[in-house]
Amino acid sequence: MNEQTWTPTEFVAAMNQTLEYAYPMTMITGEVSSYKVNQGKWVFFDIKDEETSVPCFMSIWSLRQPLEDGMKVVLKGIPKVTKWGKFSFTVSAVQPVGDGSIKKAYEMLKKKLAAEGLFDAAKKRGIPEGLTRLGVISSTQAAGYADFIKIINARWGGIKVSVAHTQVQGVDAADQIVRALNYFNEKGEVQMIAILRGGGSADDLACFNDELLVRAIAASKIPVITGIGHEIDESLADLAADVRASTPSNAAEMLTPDRAAVAQKVDATVRQIKYVLLNGIESKEQNVVDVIRRVGEAVIVKINECRQKIDGLAKIIAAMNPEKVLKQGYAILAGKVSLGEMVEITTFDNLIIAEIKELHERTKDIESED
Repeated sequence: MNEQTWTPTEFVAAMNQTLEYAYPMTMITGEVSSYKVNQGKWVFFDIKDEETSVPCFMSIWSLRQPLEDGMKVVLKGIPKVTKWGKFSFTVSAVQPVGDGSIKKAYEMLKKKLAAEGLFDAAKKRGIPEGLTRLGVISSTQAAGYADFIKIINARWGGIKVSVAHTQVQGVDAADQIVRALNYFNEKGEVQMIAILRGGGSADDLACFNDELLVRAIAASKIPVITGIGHEIDESLADLAADVRASTPSNAAEMLTPDRAAVAQKVDATVRQIKYVLLNGIESKEQNVVDVIRRVGEAVIVKINECRQKIDGLAKIIAAMNPEKVLKQGYAILAGKVSLGEMVEITTFDNLIIAEIKELHERTKDIESED
């Protein structure tokens, strides 16, 4: 019987081909041990449980959450045989699991990124005024997404929502969310991007502490709002976002005004304007009344003054009335006063026609002034 003979290189290649076919993508969960970085490029460690240890290898650029010995992680990768004939697990993605490991990785990466200024408040942008075009990154099958859409439509409406469906937990979630962020930034058709995920365990939310994702959020040209987990949950994605909401529902409330509240505010404003206008009109009317009253009083004063003057003139005129003089026994002579001329003499009772027979010059007694 003919048996196939391999060279070492051929044997390793065949074994890797078989492994790749049988295990195209494998997930391993265990504890990190013997962690080290070689030449600043390559990461070596073992993944172990109580009985077995598997050597692992990955590039430093694929490591997106800090690792150290003792951390419990889930790895995604491919089993391989090296050219030295040693078995190894080539890791493409790693994510801490368990509260202790997640918290440790979170604190280590938070310190690193904070030192780079990724979370600086001065870089934050607010929600755009008049928001009408919104990009949403979430699982469209999740309850948090459904609540978000329901509240958006109920509170205001009129917002065009473009949705990028992604996983929101697990080792593949961060890469999918990063691709969705890049898509919205390249298209440039939305005014804001919302990253949404409802509540869950620390393991469920661990993908939002992925370094590449956090950097992508911080670098987004379009403002980003996050609504991840519950109010007590905090992820590095939240810290990098421009606006942080406590939940998907809270994100919807922050992005849209409440139609009923706006209507009440408008009504209150209309009532206030009406009150101000009516008060202004009443004030103007009162001012007009006051002016008319003051003008009327001034006219009355002038009338009284004129009346007093008229009364005075009337007395003077009455005193100069010829009839009154005639009644006192005086007479009025009319005509040319010359000898032989005819004149009229008017008394109170008679009109006398007489001829001047004599004319004598009257002697006047003038009292000298002291």
